[in-house]
Amino acid sequence: MNGSNKQANIMQRKEEICLKEGHFQILNRCPLKRTRRVIMLKKVETKKAPAAIGPYSQGIIVEKMLYSSGQIPLNPETGEVEGNDIVTQTEQVMKNIAAVLAEAGCNYSKVVKTTCFLADMNDFAAFNEIYAKYFIEKPARSCVAVKTLPKNVLCEVEVIAYLG
Repeated sequence: MNGSNKQANIMQRKEEICLKEGHFQILNRCPLKRTRRVIMLKKVETKKAPAAIGPYSQGIIVEKMLYSSGQIPLNPETGEVEGNDIVTQTEQVMKNIAAVLAEAGCNYSKVVKTTCFLADMNDFAAFNEIYAKYFIEKPARSCVAVKTLPKNVLCEVEVIAYLG
């Protein structure tokens, strides 16, 4: 068996192992250098945060980075929206984010960027007060008002975290 066939067999076995372990991958080819790099992606799933209500994952790990889907204030045990005010809903969102972060092996101190969506910018001060209790390290952030959020909730937050 020549070197290139041996390398192909090794790559095939790695791909089979990864697929069995719930990973999936992106093949990144560089035509100029005639190289290929396999980028491993791993789904983050936990029952301690609400299950995805659509065709997406709670989060994806790419190399040493976690990219979470937006978390809304669903109680993971009941599947129902928790509370009807911005304070209660923000607290539930933060619990859900903590669960996704923990499943990925990190915590709030590793978050480098958040994107926050509010149904009403008049809720900004109350939202910000709860947000500040969790994001002590003050990651980069975008916060925008949107017309409507899923299930007509008042807030949604997604995070990017470094796992290294």
